[in-house]
Amino acid sequence: MNACDIATKYFPLLGRILLANIFIVAGYRKIFTFAATAGYMESKGLPATDLLLVLTIIIELGGGLMILLGWHARWAALAIALFLVPVTFVFHAYWGLEPAQMMEQQRAFFKNMGLLGAMLYIVAYGSGPFSLRKDRCGEQ
Repeated sequence: MNACDIATKYFPLLGRILLANIFIVAGYRKIFTFAATAGYMESKGLPATDLLLVLTIIIELGGGLMILLGWHARWAALAIALFLVPVTFVFHAYWGLEPAQMMEQQRAFFKNMGLLGAMLYIVAYGSGPFSLRKDRCGEQ
């Protein structure tokens, strides 16, 4: 087995583990900091923060687990991608901030853009080998 075969066979699983971890940990953490997180969301002007936070936990934790397991990963990645767009612009709008805050929020903004790219990649190419359901285009 050459290096390309190893990468093709095992790297999608490793990538899913590393990528899903971000969302699983974030969703899990929000469960235990529910009130503080809802308060932060409210400070950003969001309405119905309890409902939005429950949906956030479902998307992050549920979607992260689906990607990790490779079970309907395309759908999970699409949900997370759609979630990331407004979240990134609401919570990481770095333009117009003071320099000390700007750098941190700009870093978070572009991190989320990278995660969005990874989600779009999963939507396009599926979860790869070692998945509960490979979720290839055309599969039932």
